[in-house]
Amino acid sequence: METDGFAPAKINLCLHVIGQRPDGYHLLDSLVVFADIGDRLQAAPSETMTLDLAGPFGADIPAGEDNLVMRAARAMDAVPMRITLEKHLPPASGIGGGSSDAAATLRLLARLTGRALPKPEQVLALGADVPACLLAAPLRLQGIGERLEPLRLGPPVWAVLANPRAEVSTPAVFRALTRKDNRPMPPRIPAFADARALALWLADQRNDLEAPAIAVLPSIAAVLSALSATGQCLLARMSGSGATCFGIYPDEAAAREAEADLRAQRPGWWIAACRFALS
Repeated sequence: METDGFAPAKINLCLHVIGQRPDGYHLLDSLVVFADIGDRLQAAPSETMTLDLAGPFGADIPAGEDNLVMRAARAMDAVPMRITLEKHLPPASGIGGGSSDAAATLRLLARLTGRALPKPEQVLALGADVPACLLAAPLRLQGIGERLEPLRLGPPVWAVLANPRAEVSTPAVFRALTRKDNRPMPPRIPAFADARALALWLADQRNDLEAPAIAVLPSIAAVLSALSATGQCLLARMSGSGATCFGIYPDEAAAREAEADLRAQRPGWWIAACRFALS
């Protein structure tokens, strides 16, 4: 039986804020995909439920009961486990790291214990992104994160993720959003023959949180500019509420070249080439 799990980075290829409920939650319409890079988890039976942190960003997150991994483990009502989270994704960076960790914990403990995996709508209390991360497949996300439509969009595409190693507060970004009734995506999302077709369609879409995030953290604009300036970049955009941005490239070679160039220019940033699954 597998004792480890993978928590992929979640990418909002576009994110439209189309309303706000009376309770303050924002209504979204977003195209979400998952990358082939992410965090890793391991679990083994133990006398008590514990969480150990490792990896390049392990020291940057709390290990206590507030950690989403611990909250997810408690929600599974599983036997005590010693869970190790190897943190490779920067925290608070708009790529669903904590939510994906929680979802991976649920999947892992379900395999280890034989318990049924919760349905996406049952884990919304852990966070608005957790239902999507539980599916970990291309989808259209609507509402506050509870309405999920799985999609088959075409072959995978290559991208580069870049983050200035700066956290940005999601509540602060939403507070800086001036308009909350923007238009949604088209009713139908087409399939895409290749990365160029995807980038062309995305150019007509938006991330409505990009401008307010730049107002909160101006270095995001520098990340977008640097990605756009790399050779063969088809589209550069921020993911989620930031600060991670992505560039889409026609193939792996172009993405790897852009990754190398950015690392040489910006040694202090977190930069990673990856592949987005579209089906």
